[in-house]
Amino acid sequence: MRLRACAALLQLLTSCATSAPSPQGQAPRNPRVANLHRAATLPWADGGRCVVREASSEWAVLVERCYHALDHDRVEFRDVTGQCSVASVGTAAIGVGVCILIAPEIVVGAVIVAGAVVVAVAIKEELDAYRKASRERATPETQSRPFDEQERSKHRTPKPEPAGQDWFPPGPTEPLDRVRRPECRPVPVPHAGKDDPHNECADTFPPNRYPGMDVLVGGKRFDALQVGVHALWEIKTHQFDTYSDFLQEQVIRDQLREFEEDRDIARACGYLFVIGVSTSAHKAALLEFDDSFDIVVTGCNR
Repeated sequence: MRLRACAALLQLLTSCATSAPSPQGQAPRNPRVANLHRAATLPWADGGRCVVREASSEWAVLVERCYHALDHDRVEFRDVTGQCSVASVGTAAIGVGVCILIAPEIVVGAVIVAGAVVVAVAIKEELDAYRKASRERATPETQSRPFDEQERSKHRTPKPEPAGQDWFPPGPTEPLDRVRRPECRPVPVPHAGKDDPHNECADTFPPNRYPGMDVLVGGKRFDALQVGVHALWEIKTHQFDTYSDFLQEQVIRDQLREFEEDRDIARACGYLFVIGVSTSAHKAALLEFDDSFDIVVTGCNR
């Protein structure tokens, strides 16, 4: 894999882009919701079902997997800078339309949609559910912690680690939750996405103190809080090894931006931060760009 081979191309694409207006103003910090908002500006022939299914992935991955579901009779792509024609030749597989949509920002006039865009039904339902969950988390009741589940989790025995996987990082095991700042106390919330293989990995691999739940810390959702260790986890179950070099490069850059923010929040609240990825190739690619992260190979499949 030659991850750095496309770095200059990506930089060129980004430098030629100008900001496109967001339908909701500033993009949400939650990557899944940000993807849903971005996809809501496009017409989808399948009612947005593919977008909802892939919304937890990086935007570039979502575009590649759901490009076929666009209403192509209503959308036209114009390579107004000429850079995506070059990219399509260089990577041979992404196509001009995919290249334009993957770009961090869309050049004005690059995407032309015929008629008014009505938000796809599945996307609207997912965004409405997120807004409802956000309002519920804002109520005082959401600050309480399920004491029965926590007491039971203290006596759980972590599952033995499958062969070939990395060991968990060491960390403090004393009960520090009672002395944390209110915003740093872990609050279990339902899994944000409906990606069952991803959620199963997040529940069983660390293992998760709150099975079936994400954990809200410092205003940020994490996939799991590890049983017996003060470590917050972010789980990725991408089929990274099957991506093109161009897509791998984009995914790694997007993930590192996300991980840096996650780690800052975790550290500020006194937690370790651990990344779980499915393959050793994915781990190696991340460490090639930034070797300061704690990364574990989970072996989980999609």
